[in-house]
Parts: sequence; C-alpha cells; structure tokens
Amino acid sequence: MHMGEELVPIWKQSKILHKGAEAVVISGYWMGAKAVLKIRNPRSYRHPDLDRRLTRQRLSVEVRVLKKLHSSELSCPSLLDADLDKGWILLSHIEGETLYDSLASGRSGFEEIRKLGKLIRQMHNLGLSHGDLTTHNIMINDSNSLFLIDFGLSKIAPEIEQLGLDLQVLNECLNASHHEFEDAIDVLVDGYLSFSDTFSPSGKEVIERFNSIRGRVRYHA
Repeated sequence: MHMGEELVPIWKQSKILHKGAEAVVISGYWMGAKAVLKIRNPRSYRHPDLDRRLTRQRLSVEVRVLKKLHSSELSCPSLLDADLDKGWILLSHIEGETLYDSLASGRSGFEEIRKLGKLIRQMHNLGLSHGDLTTHNIMINDSNSLFLIDFGLSKIAPEIEQLGLDLQVLNECLNASHHEFEDAIDVLVDGYLSFSDTFSPSGKEVIERFNSIRGRVRYHA
C-alpha cells in the first residue's frame, strides 16, 4: 500500500515529491483528479499527546490560511480535504515548475521577480505571513502565473517582524541561489510597493522593517 492510502479515502499515490523534516509531500489522484497530499511527520522526541496537539494546531492554522487565501482569490492551491487528527492535508495540484527551476533555466527573470513582489504584498495585505518564502515554494505555470505554496509555517495576524522576515528569507534565497540576477531584491521591492495598501502595517513600513533586519544580519555577519 502506498503512503497515505490508509489515511485518505479515494487516494491513489503517484510519486513522492518531497521528504522534509516537517512533512512528506506526495502527488497523486483524489477522486480521479490530480492532487497533492501533505502528511505531517510525527516527532519521536516529543510525547505522543503533545506531538498530536502541536500537529493539529499547525495544520489548523494552515487550513485557515488556505481558506482565507482562496476566498481572496490569491494564487495558491485549493484546499480539498484535511484530517487534523491524522495529520494530513489534501490540496489541488498546481501545474508547472518551481520558480527556482524557472529562474535557474533562464525561463524566468526580472519580470517574474517583480510580479512575485506584488503577490507577496497581496498576501501580507490579508494579514498573513508565509514563514518560508524561497523560490522552491513558488510555482509558475505555462501562462507565467505565479502561485504561492507550502503554508506550513505561516502565521495569521503576524507582527511586522514576520512580514519583514518573509522578505529577508527570500532575499537570502535570491543571493544564494540566483546571484546572476543582480539587484533582484530591488526589483522585488518595487513590485511589493506597487500593490495598493488596505492593511496596516503599510508596504512602506514593511520594507523599512526588512531593511532594518537586513542591516542587522549584515552587522552580525
């Protein structure tokens, strides 16, 4: 029996996409449609009751975030099903490739980086932070549309520090993995500030906090 088939009704596994410390991500079919199953890994170093409670809390936040994003029509996977007690979540399949691969191959460039900045501000404008914003957690399809994925570390009603940290994590990713795109972070910030504000803190305030975080990182380095 494939992973997840004993947990999820009408699920047929295709292949394992990612095995990480937090979860296993698997592609497959749910009721005949392409889908992605994410199963939280149990932590053996924690008491089983505590582990179940923490897993449930984390998945509960992820479910609420996905519902909020979907209702706002922000580009992300749709929530299909979930079982908080068994520790799994089922999402719609996003066709395409990661932005990491697309930038590395030259199929994407500064235009997509600017679009990403705008998309991140859309998410922040909903009162949400991502928590793990790297180019591995952004998908791009054949129509050049960007999708945010993997909200396992996201927060609802985050402090401005978390919003600034989203940008700093992405800044570090761009510098480490996509250094050929010189000044990419400036292009991303330009896109971020191009989205109209309806949420406090404003885009300008978040960028000020991001610059403060970036300065602290450089100082300690």
